[in-house]
Amino acid sequence: MPTLSVVISVYNGEKYLAACLSSVKDFADEIIVVDHESSDSTVAIAKKFTKKIYSQKNNPADIDRQKNFGFDKATKDWTLSLDADESLTDEVKKEIQKTLSENTKLVGFWIPRKNIIFEKWIAHTGWYPDYQMRLFKSGMGKYVNKHVHEDLFVEGETGRLTAPIMHEAYQSVYQFLHRGLTVYAPNEAEALIEKGYTFSFADSIRFPVREFLSRYFARYGFKDGFHGLILSLLMACYHFAVFCYLWEHEKFVEKHESLSILAKGVAGSQKEFHYWIDTARLEQTRNPASKILLKTKRKLGL
Repeated sequence: MPTLSVVISVYNGEKYLAACLSSVKDFADEIIVVDHESSDSTVAIAKKFTKKIYSQKNNPADIDRQKNFGFDKATKDWTLSLDADESLTDEVKKEIQKTLSENTKLVGFWIPRKNIIFEKWIAHTGWYPDYQMRLFKSGMGKYVNKHVHEDLFVEGETGRLTAPIMHEAYQSVYQFLHRGLTVYAPNEAEALIEKGYTFSFADSIRFPVREFLSRYFARYGFKDGFHGLILSLLMACYHFAVFCYLWEHEKFVEKHESLSILAKGVAGSQKEFHYWIDTARLEQTRNPASKILLKTKRKLGL
């Protein structure tokens, strides 16, 4: 049976680290914890589960590449990467054991995550299945880019598991906004600039509107109830913040036609907005006559 190293990166994770470590303590052949200068009881908790605890400087904008440090410490056949707010279910542990015991020729596996946000599993709104590359043959996986939320690169053919990891993603609105607006948004703006983004004032409307429509309608956020609506609006705010950082990069260049920009943005989004509302209503209605009416209305753009 191939052996497994679990590598956990953590910063001030005392609230969930014990649950994470408990879920792997009788499963992993080796547990490695990389602490990013935590100021709480993270290290004390980690010591109850493993002696292999290492320290790294805390840099939220570069935390993915910093995980490579922990991967280099792994000594077993396979490496499983986890964050402190993630834990393994019995189902995913069984699937990992079965997969590795089959001596697979694949070198990495994408694993779905169940994201718990504001005390609820978000089954839609773009948060599920949320596949992450987490399991790979040791020495064959690493992060190569400097932006947050980049995929882990694996040298070779990969597959997918079906059982999910549990992820306590956001417990409060403050946490969502603080992390999103101060870490992720400026990082995403930087990535867009590096890719040659051409600044446009219209994006102040286009970014948030398209994100809301994508989350709430195209990815069925309305099926997540009020959580889906709030998260879609919060993600729209996030993408507006990305635009603001892009504007800052342009030295806060002035535009005197703000009303014109707003009018064009609203006009351009109105038809798309009605299309998605009618699509959502089609998903929910059981009345055949209403379905025909909605389909006709959507087709004609009324």
